[in-house]
Amino acid sequence: MNNYAKYIDHTYLKADATNEDIKKLCSEAIEYGFYSVCINPAHVPLAKSYLSNSEVKVCTVVGFPLGANIIETKVFETKKAIEDGADEIDMVINISALKDNNFDYLESEIRSIKSICANKVLKVIIETAYLNKEEIIKITKLLSDVGVNFIKTSTGFASRGASIDDILTIKSVIDTNLEIKASGGIRSFPEFKQFIDLGVKRVGTSNGIKILEEVNN
Repeated sequence: MNNYAKYIDHTYLKADATNEDIKKLCSEAIEYGFYSVCINPAHVPLAKSYLSNSEVKVCTVVGFPLGANIIETKVFETKKAIEDGADEIDMVINISALKDNNFDYLESEIRSIKSICANKVLKVIIETAYLNKEEIIKITKLLSDVGVNFIKTSTGFASRGASIDDILTIKSVIDTNLEIKASGGIRSFPEFKQFIDLGVKRVGTSNGIKILEEVNN
């Protein structure tokens, strides 16, 4: 049977997350064998320390959740996160730039972060809730051209998370090694399995334990 746990970024991005919440998240990730924990940047050092003797990766967010930070701020966030021990960076694009068709800005932003990440995994959040099909296609093509590791659908803070239609649109234009991370609103195993069956390689969710427990029911 598939090791479904390895698809999951075990996520806790609430503003009021305490150190105990993060330790609990890390303990759960070790127990269930999740691929990573996804946390806010301030908690990266704690998570890295807690997970130091495990295979669980530390994932953190940049420009989160609105994407409206200037490039230099996102670059600093990325550098600091990696210094603190992050293995993976989930960056929110400047969504306004996409709506304005300012692809020169977007390419500069994404390439700037990619250069800092070096051998670290870079996932780029496009926030599909705010985009039409044409915009999703355009940004997917750009991310393919730049060569980031993942395109990620959502922050989980918009009006909706990932949809099957989003994934089908992204898949219609991917012709490189760009992988897909679906996130936001995935709360049950049937939902999760739909995305995996479409070829999604990572799922961001705070419901990972519930999803895995449903596998055996």
